[in-house]
Amino acid sequence: MAEQDAPAVVWFRDDLRVSDNPALREAADSGRPVIAVYVLDDSGDTGRPLGGASRWWLHHSLAALHASLVKRGASLLLRHGDAAEEVADVVRRSGAGLLTMSRRYNRGEREQDDRAVRAAEQAGAEVSLHTAALLHEPGEVLNGDGERFSVFSPFFRALTAKGAPREPLPAPAALRGWPGPIETEELADLGLLPTEPDWSAGLGETWTPGEKGAHHRLEEFLAHRLAHYADGRDLPAAEVTSRLSPSLKFGEISPYQLWHRVQQADVPAEVRTKFLTELGWREFDYDLLDAHPDLDTVNVHRGFDAFPWADVDDEVLAAWQQGRTGVPLVDAGMRQLWHTGWMHNRVRMVTASFLIKNLRYDWRVGERWFWDTLVDADPANNAAQWQWVAGSGADAAPFFRVFNPVLQGQKFDPKGEYIATWVPELRHLDAKGRHEPWTVPSTLDADAPAYPAPIVDLKASRQEALDAYQRMRG
Repeated sequence: MAEQDAPAVVWFRDDLRVSDNPALREAADSGRPVIAVYVLDDSGDTGRPLGGASRWWLHHSLAALHASLVKRGASLLLRHGDAAEEVADVVRRSGAGLLTMSRRYNRGEREQDDRAVRAAEQAGAEVSLHTAALLHEPGEVLNGDGERFSVFSPFFRALTAKGAPREPLPAPAALRGWPGPIETEELADLGLLPTEPDWSAGLGETWTPGEKGAHHRLEEFLAHRLAHYADGRDLPAAEVTSRLSPSLKFGEISPYQLWHRVQQADVPAEVRTKFLTELGWREFDYDLLDAHPDLDTVNVHRGFDAFPWADVDDEVLAAWQQGRTGVPLVDAGMRQLWHTGWMHNRVRMVTASFLIKNLRYDWRVGERWFWDTLVDADPANNAAQWQWVAGSGADAAPFFRVFNPVLQGQKFDPKGEYIATWVPELRHLDAKGRHEPWTVPSTLDADAPAYPAPIVDLKASRQEALDAYQRMRG
């Protein structure tokens, strides 16, 4: 086989796009036939298997990627199993001369990549890895002493001081497909979609996964919402956030594309910076994951290992999960999460604080639920932000900062519009009643669907949490 006939294998992972994909670009520019492959590896060897909502997203994102590849002359090969072994099998069976892929960042993924690299090289293929999911590799943004940052603000200043990230790469106009036979699976056979029951109707109503949908959301955000982002990002009823987090998680859009498009927007510089700070948090969280590979299970500040968490009551936990706590802002957020696979960031903090500090349940209990129900469940962001609320993480909110869900609602959802959207039992009430329905005489809501009384006293439980924190500190 002539060198230019030996195919290039592109191993897709969390980079499900054809534009600004350095791995795909290298394969296309090599002139070789291209074999694009995705392997569903839910063994747990590389980290936790995807949660249910993320699996739903992945199914549709893979379908969109396959369609994009077909338009350019290639297709998407699907496998299921140990990803390193499956990719090595593709390399060997095809006689590939090149394996190219984007870097991944949790410990198990890196170990698996090392195995795949060794196997490909033993089979005679060249291997290249590209930075595509982050603006900078973890550990590259350091302080003046050459150490990692433990606080976000100086990290972000150092990140931006490095200058603008590279320009995004264009999508290849055409790909040279590989004609050889090779085993593949059907997308439906991967079993990514929920059945018995199919609970995904709300996700389908809310999202259009895939690269095209991601760029549509970005352009809509830039045209209509970015100008209001700085002032409205904390208002859950305002709908001014980008909702691009699941697309970033699956790599349907790159942080380079997002950074440069936002910088081109005709809005004040401080507005652009406010939004790009969120990309900075994503970089910071991945730096934290690199330094703490067990971020989803082990406290960054190990003193929290001694925190006296309460025993979990399954009925109370289910009330939180299902939005039946009797605390309106908490319930609105948890119902939004269940229906759409997403929750407004301000409300994420409130619902997490309620679980950790009012119920005094271990933050890992909530982190696991979010992992299963979020379409943007990200191994760095999800764990880091739960630890942030708990006070056990890097640059964390102090434990004694307890978000009062009533005051948070009154401040950031003053008319109770967000609550009315997701807790229809309270729509007939005025703003005060929506935030504090227990103050409304029963005669005023006798015809409304029943809404539960709070499952916990907010004031008393706050004090119990603070007392527990003091016991931990000795």
